[in-house]
Amino acid sequence: MKAQYKSFILTAAIAGLMLPAAVAQTSTTPPTIDQRKENQQDRIANGIQDGQLTAGETKHLEKKETELNQEERDMRKLDNGHLTAADRATLNQQQNKLSQDIYKQKHDAQVQNVNPKSEVGQRERLQQERIAQGVKSGQLTAGETAHLEGREARINNEVHNDRAANGGRLTPAERRQVNRQENRTSRAIYRKKHNGRVQ
Repeated sequence: MKAQYKSFILTAAIAGLMLPAAVAQTSTTPPTIDQRKENQQDRIANGIQDGQLTAGETKHLEKKETELNQEERDMRKLDNGHLTAADRATLNQQQNKLSQDIYKQKHDAQVQNVNPKSEVGQRERLQQERIAQGVKSGQLTAGETAHLEGREARINNEVHNDRAANGGRLTPAERRQVNRQENRTSRAIYRKKHNGRVQ
């Protein structure tokens, strides 16, 4: 009898431990469009920080993200600021493709040949994090995000071209130029996050 009681208690304890996990699995909802955008921004920022994404790869991903944000903006315009179920399905499919592209770019043999902890690398990562935070909080609309992503893509393209022309490095003048551009983009991020428009 004592062994059966211990077995019953043990079974009940194990079931009690597994119940929260089962409930969590069944109540999990798929991430929203905005959550996915934020996650992808974070993944790009992490790729910049750890050197897995080169400036060229970052530019490529930023361009794709800008196009996706613009498409979302256009879809919302057609439906008075809302997304239809078909719009969501289309955006979700495109976000899946972008997610795969981020994964491929981060895991290919190319690595950033500049220290991601350098001033330029840190600025790129911080701007990405600020944009991601604005998407998450709803402070940035799809159009504003597309505009900011476009600015970042142009800066990344310039950095990529400058490094290619200088054996992988930026000259002091080029670093100053990039910092001026990032300062302007930083102010634009602030203005767009605090202009009262919300997603």
